[in-house]
Amino acid sequence: MKLLVIGSGAREHALCRSLSLDPAVTALHCAPGNAGIAEVAELHQVDALDGKAVAALATELDADLVVVGPEAPLVAGVADAVRDAGIPAFGPSKEAAQLEGSKAFAKEVMAAAGVPTARSYVCTTPDEVEVALDAFGAPYVVKDDGLAAGKGVVVTGDLETARAHANACDRVVIEEFLDGPEVSLFAITDGETVVPLQPAQDFKRALDGDEGPNTGGMGAYSPLPWAEADLVEEVMNTVLQPTVDELRRRGTPFSGLLYAGLAITSRGVRVIEFNARFGDPETQVVLARLKTPLAGVLLAAAQGTLADFPDLRWSEDAAVTVVIASHNYPATPRTGDPIEGLDEVAAQDAPHAYVLHAGTRREGDAIVSAGGRVLSVTASGTDLARARERAYAAVDRIRLDGSHHRTDIAAKAAAGS
Repeated sequence: MKLLVIGSGAREHALCRSLSLDPAVTALHCAPGNAGIAEVAELHQVDALDGKAVAALATELDADLVVVGPEAPLVAGVADAVRDAGIPAFGPSKEAAQLEGSKAFAKEVMAAAGVPTARSYVCTTPDEVEVALDAFGAPYVVKDDGLAAGKGVVVTGDLETARAHANACDRVVIEEFLDGPEVSLFAITDGETVVPLQPAQDFKRALDGDEGPNTGGMGAYSPLPWAEADLVEEVMNTVLQPTVDELRRRGTPFSGLLYAGLAITSRGVRVIEFNARFGDPETQVVLARLKTPLAGVLLAAAQGTLADFPDLRWSEDAAVTVVIASHNYPATPRTGDPIEGLDEVAAQDAPHAYVLHAGTRREGDAIVSAGGRVLSVTASGTDLARARERAYAAVDRIRLDGSHHRTDIAAKAAAGS
């Protein structure tokens, strides 16, 4: 099977790593990729937002499946262009991807499907913003309606900060704050059958103790020893299947990866947000635990045959990933700094720990930083404590001037608290 993966982040590196280990995969390509992905896939330069260009590349490569990783190409309709060229694509249509592309649309779908979520207002004027902020009070949750690369959400107790963010957006969703721990649950679907993956928890704040600004995610772990045993079944019945059914009823079936960001509140499970693709950094730990070869399940979703696919198999091991970020992230990150120690991790920590690249590029013989979140160090172990130990041992071998990372990823869960 020849595969083409679209994207260049740690999520795509995790996908490519898993696909490279699948014996059914005979050729693996990625566009545009990064310095780490180049070690497991052949890279190609293409505008990931140009559906015709992606489809042409897939045709040239005689690809059997195209996996569209990031949200922006999905919302731009890249998966549609690939399918129009007669090639199976893993990823929702442009219309279905609005589940992530528009938070207002997602709220509308959830209301129609009876999916539990936070009460909200959709605002387009300063007067509407004031009414909504006053209705819910602090802490304020303000979300840019469109895609914002993980930076469109502000959660704050400061009214002026909330107001400023809301008024800087063309359209904004203001909603009630949801208490309780957060959980990420992915599901693969062909538009009818829904296959849940294992739950994970990520860490959005930049600093230890959940302090500092929101980021795209500073680490994650799986499994969740504190979660109720029936959590996945409950989310399947109340969130994932109803959402997929509603989108199919509307004539815009959702085929691909449906991500539900959840809050386990005192009133039960509530949806914080939907994504239309694998989430980063949770993908790193979920795929680290997946024993079923990945290519087959992605192809089954693309071809509409998930109902016939065998049950997924999972490792009992735990997995932890720690993000190493550039100086000044999540503000304007410094780039171009050399990264050292990657060979040491490969020599001393493999196969239990490995490095996934996100914001990197190659300059001659050196690999340098090229973004905010630079690397994800992922490790597995018999339990979370062992996985944490291995992950942080590998992190300590990596040298990137001015970089920072959280030191408490999965610490509470590993300690049983």
